[in-house]
Amino acid sequence: MCAGAGMGVDSGLPDFRGPEGFWRAYPPYRALGLRFEEIADPVHFAADPELAWGFYGHRLGLYRSTVPHVGFGVLLKLAQRIPVRVFTSNVDGQFQRAGFPEEHVAECHGSIHFLQCMVDCGQPVWSADAVSVEVDPATMRAAGPLPSCPECGAPARPNILMFGDVDWIADRSADQMRAHNTWLRELRASGSRLAVVELGAGTALPTVRREAERASAASGALVRINPREPDVRHGRGVSIAAPAAATLLALHELLG
Repeated sequence: MCAGAGMGVDSGLPDFRGPEGFWRAYPPYRALGLRFEEIADPVHFAADPELAWGFYGHRLGLYRSTVPHVGFGVLLKLAQRIPVRVFTSNVDGQFQRAGFPEEHVAECHGSIHFLQCMVDCGQPVWSADAVSVEVDPATMRAAGPLPSCPECGAPARPNILMFGDVDWIADRSADQMRAHNTWLRELRASGSRLAVVELGAGTALPTVRREAERASAASGALVRINPREPDVRHGRGVSIAAPAAATLLALHELLG
């Protein structure tokens, strides 16, 4: 299972496609002229941490309160019948919230539910479960105290790969990717065929699409579900131009 941002949109999460989509979700940033790729970078955590944590603190609260859509339930039922693993660029933790085991999910861009020290003092990435950030919705700025490293007291930031990010601590995601690739190798060695279902992954950041194509290239089949960009290159797969939740629900009804 490979999932991009479109998987979360069906749960009511904002669509950041283009500046207008981003500004509809976060009107205060329109007045500042800030685009998603500008606020979603690590620079602000050093230059203006209240602004940076205003954005990420709001997202943390939003993701915690979001209920995964019915499509997640369909995938969970499927996982009870056949082995299923998840590769996702989403940082929202929705697969785990829906009930997928942590060890069955690979988050290639990290997770907002984990934090890292900004000075990399040696403190391993830690859970954000105890963190709550108060945000003024009118200005989208955070009020202190802001999250800090439990080891050295330095400022903390989400353990997410941001735009232009050279300071991301990738240890947790690297461990997930090793487990993901080991599972793929063992599956192929057993002679089993692989079906890759790609959900809501666009071409603007093609990480998920590339992984879906890589995983299905040798001995698998690719099903690409995307309402805007469903095309599969060279005809090597099935294209479904529809949202993730509705398609998964229809699939569930067909399979019974």
